[in-house]
Amino acid sequence: MNAPEEARTSERSPAGKDARLAPVIRDRTRTRTSDLVHDELISAIRELRLAPGASLSETDLAGRLQVSRTPVREALARLVDAGLVHVVPQVGTRVGLIRLRDVEEARFVRESLEVAAFEVACADPAPDVTVLRELLERQEHSCRTEDYDGFFAADEALHSEIFTLSGYPGAWQAVQRMKLQLDRLRRLALPDAAAMRELIDEHRLIVDALETADVSAGRALISRHARRALERGPALRAEYPGYFTE
Repeated sequence: MNAPEEARTSERSPAGKDARLAPVIRDRTRTRTSDLVHDELISAIRELRLAPGASLSETDLAGRLQVSRTPVREALARLVDAGLVHVVPQVGTRVGLIRLRDVEEARFVRESLEVAAFEVACADPAPDVTVLRELLERQEHSCRTEDYDGFFAADEALHSEIFTLSGYPGAWQAVQRMKLQLDRLRRLALPDAAAMRELIDEHRLIVDALETADVSAGRALISRHARRALERGPALRAEYPGYFTE
């Protein structure tokens, strides 16, 4: 599954971020090294640290993750089975490209479950939105300092908290497993101050609706919010044609 040695992983992502990988450190649990490698590669693909179409070399990845080639090979095989990595004859192993129809399916799952979670959370006569307000402030700070990683992390935590308030935090984990393609599109759109401002404003309105148990407003806001990234899909595809496929 090795790519030619010169076909290295892209050193820059489309968002202009270093394609850094965190060294894998085996803990004292029974977690296999290949599982840790798999999780780090998934995160790197989701966060565009490994760009769509980037070449992958077992030797290179093993060095950067500070593990042997065997767990890297096992992790890549799992990613191939999941359709996130592809082996191209005479070319090598590459990160899969973004499919807009997969993004649409992920949007459908996320929107459906989050609307349901919001409705359940609104049934609480006094929902505690303290954490949500704190996360909004974190997003404001990240926007001011152009901390895109911090902004995205606070964004994810805010939506996760809605599921926690509903009493179904595991449903968010189900959404997470589905939305990797959607997250890549969201990350691709992030270095845009105006878009970040709009996202924060929508988040604030969603939190306000939850605090006042305005189910109708919240449902409409979450649906619009969930579709925002997909609406930018055609423009992003035109800007980064090499990162998309049919």
